[in-house]
Amino acid sequence: MKALVLSGGAGTRLRPITHTSAKQLIPIANKPILFYGLEAIAAAGITDVGIIVGDTHEEIEEALGDGSRFGIKATYIRQDAPLGLAHAVKIAEDFMAGEPFLMYLGDNLIKEDLGQLVSEFESSGASSLILLAHVPNPSAFGVAELNEDGTVKRLVEKPKEPPSDLALVGVYLFDSSIFEAVKSIEPSWRNELEITDAIQYLLEHGCEVRHHVIKEWWKDTGKLEDLLEANRIVLEGIERRIEGEVCENSRVDGSVVIEKGARLVDSTVRGPAIIGRDAVISHSYVGPFTSISFGVTIENSEIEHSIVCENTVIRDVKRIEESLIGKGVQIVRSTSRPAAHRIMVGDSSRIEIL
Repeated sequence: MKALVLSGGAGTRLRPITHTSAKQLIPIANKPILFYGLEAIAAAGITDVGIIVGDTHEEIEEALGDGSRFGIKATYIRQDAPLGLAHAVKIAEDFMAGEPFLMYLGDNLIKEDLGQLVSEFESSGASSLILLAHVPNPSAFGVAELNEDGTVKRLVEKPKEPPSDLALVGVYLFDSSIFEAVKSIEPSWRNELEITDAIQYLLEHGCEVRHHVIKEWWKDTGKLEDLLEANRIVLEGIERRIEGEVCENSRVDGSVVIEKGARLVDSTVRGPAIIGRDAVISHSYVGPFTSISFGVTIENSEIEHSIVCENTVIRDVKRIEESLIGKGVQIVRSTSRPAAHRIMVGDSSRIEIL
């Protein structure tokens, strides 16, 4: 059994962060999203992993290296353009060399035990095992329709009128029959080879496609609100660990991680939250569900339910909530006159001002 991890998407819904950074490396509880998936794959006993990369390949390859830190062997497969999930499978055929494989979307987080899913697939003799989850907005996903006996009837990609509320989760298991399927389908209206069409091809050509409705949580982190929700869920599971310096007049409540080199000066941190190494929090409040990355400085400010990436400075800001703040950003209160908001932002940014 091998694995194929897709890390080539452009992340258009997370711009401007993804203009300069791979979306799969945005931190959740101070760890890149992609790392969670690789750790889960290694825990399932899969060590030979192909990683689909695109325009951000240099950043992905620098972050992962040869994969040994995760207990895997990483092989990078370049996708020249984002032509769909089935296209990613198509270009990985040589790497798979006829073996069955698990496909994992690199911007997804899933709590389900991948090892159990691999065992279920291997013992079933099926051509594919798809993961499904009940969702409130199925038209935003690939959707499965089941027969009365519970078997898979058909799959449709982002239907206007969904036949069910069962969305495809970003984890799939396939045998080598999927390669005939991806070579046989045509691009969709999006000019992409859809994995839903490839699995539908398997169904229509007599291959067995099984499904597994997940019981644990799952997040596709393609949008800001999903990133923040994933951050909240992961932080809820952390245990209190104080390795940094908590100075006098500072207060730490609940499940809080303060990493080595971090300092709290006359500040309050209320968990669940994580303060990264060498961060400095002074005369400030950090509220629940907040991840502060390494090298961040926060002074005379309040922040809650947010993700702050490395080496950012926040100074004299009254209140920040439900925000994703990138690397090396400066958010400061100006003392210049006349009083005004002075803003420099990139393309596709969003700013809300009281």
